Amino acid sequence: MLKVNEYFDGKAKSIGFQADTLPATVGVISPGEYEFGTTKRETMTVLSGALTVLLPGMKDWMTYGAGEYFEVAGQASFKAKADVDVAYLCTYQ
Repeated sequence: MLKVNEYFDGKAKSIGFQADTLPATVGVISPGEYEFGTTKRETMTVLSGALTVLLPGMKDWMTYGAGEYFEVAGQASFKAKADVDVAYLCTYQ
């Protein structure tokens, strides 16, 4: 069963599904600055474009390009900036 999610007035959209072992979403983030909250531990893999993020407890922003990933603990939030459309895959634990 697919579940469509929309955030920030449609500037970030994803489709949720059950992957082989974990629940997941695949989506696109439009250019802009955002703050996302987590409920579960997330692993976000950038599929295309580049996403610049400020992870919890970090002072410096890090940029992740296609094929790179980062993790965010559950019950946390992180800031993200995109200059172009960014496609991603996110798994939840």
